[in-house]
Amino acid sequence: MKVRDCLTSVAQGTPADRLDREVMLAHVLGKTRSWLYAYDDDLLEPVQVEGYQQLLQQRQSGQPLAYLLGYRDFWDHRFVVSPDCLIPRIETELLVERCLECLPKDQPCQILELGTGSGAIAISLALERPDCQIVATDASASALALARHNAHQLSAEQIDFRLGDWYAPVNQTSFDLIVSNPPYIRSDDPHLLRGDLPAEPSQALVAGIDGLDAYRQIIPGSLGYLSAHGSLLLEHGHDQRADLISLCQDAGFKQIEIHDDLSGVPRVVIAGRG
Repeated sequence: MKVRDCLTSVAQGTPADRLDREVMLAHVLGKTRSWLYAYDDDLLEPVQVEGYQQLLQQRQSGQPLAYLLGYRDFWDHRFVVSPDCLIPRIETELLVERCLECLPKDQPCQILELGTGSGAIAISLALERPDCQIVATDASASALALARHNAHQLSAEQIDFRLGDWYAPVNQTSFDLIVSNPPYIRSDDPHLLRGDLPAEPSQALVAGIDGLDAYRQIIPGSLGYLSAHGSLLLEHGHDQRADLISLCQDAGFKQIEIHDDLSGVPRVVIAGRG
């Protein structure tokens, strides 16, 4: 079988399907996607064809592409991922952008990330701001082990990873910035049955009947850990803008901003004491 024979099947389906198949074939061959078209007349070894077909079958059965490849690119870095953690998504890069904007540029800062998962947010911040000290917590030991591995691979050594639920393992009480991308999907949301979500850990996705359970712990709890001029940054769902503003106001935050992602969807809340 030639490369073009695999690309013939790639031409079928949705653009997302085609992209997935190109990425899987390039992964098996150890090549780039552009190479596939430049050398589409090359013959594939039987073991390469078999590897590609296995990935294709697993993808068609609903396995997320990131889990099949074993990685996901985020903020120009490659993070190892597994079914033990949520797959980093491009929308969450907005959270990293806003964190960097909130941090003073001329002084080292203390950062706390709650629910670090693969470590994508904490590590991305650490690599951009090596002068900052970061504490990252997670209630999953397996996810935390993965985050530690990613931090070591990417040389982000100033992160203190701690096992525990939200603030439980935190003994420091003055952070300049607290950030989290917590679970925020309603338990009855039909989206949980679509796309990659059925294969991802439910504890990283679902937050009660209204999707706000994690925020009810994180937002009021943050006041005991934020410095006087610190900021709380949270990712949230597309229809939770009003709920997040209300929860922040009830907790006593005076400055509250909502930022949209590139699709115009409300995505990040920034709260300060004022």
